[in-house]
Formats: sequence, C-alpha cells, structure tokens
Amino acid sequence: MSKLTIVANIKAKEENVEFEKTELLKLIDVTRAEEGCLQYDLHQDNENKASFMFYESWASRELCLAHMDSKFLKDCMVAIDGAVESLSINKMTNIS
Repeated sequence: MSKLTIVANIKAKEENVEFEKTELLKLIDVTRAEEGCLQYDLHQDNENKASFMFYESWASRELCLAHMDSKFLKDCMVAIDGAVESLSINKMTNIS
C-alpha cells in the first residue's frame, strides 16, 4: 500500500464564506479519527478569505476512498452545495 496525498481547493461564494468555513471545520476531528488518516489540515487564504485548502495524507488509496464515501463527508457536501463557487481535488503520490 502506498500513501496518498490529497489537495482539495474549495472556493466559497463571497456571501457564504463563514457558513462554508463552519461546515468545513466540522470535518476535522471526525476525519482525523478515521483509520488511515495521517494528516488532515484545513487552510484559509490570507488574502482571499473565500479560498480554502485541505491538505490530507492517507495511509492508502483504499482508506482515502472509504473517507470519501463516509456519511459525514457526504452530508457536508450536501450542506455546502450552492455555497461553493469551485472545487478541485488533486490525488497525488509522493515521488521523492
């Protein structure tokens, strides 16, 4: 099993920044407690408060996929639907 790094960039609609931040923060503790979660950090851009980034490290692709299929993550995605301007998820493997 090889580790997997996820970089997720989320941009909130200007009128929904605080709502989205609150919803994203709800993911932290429950995700960090999941099997295989090595790192799960949420960042907010210093200049553009609507821009958020998750930096995640997982013990394996399979355990990351289990996270992506979790009820609490799906519930969050439903909650923020309509509040998000853009979302991109990059799945990466460390090569050095």
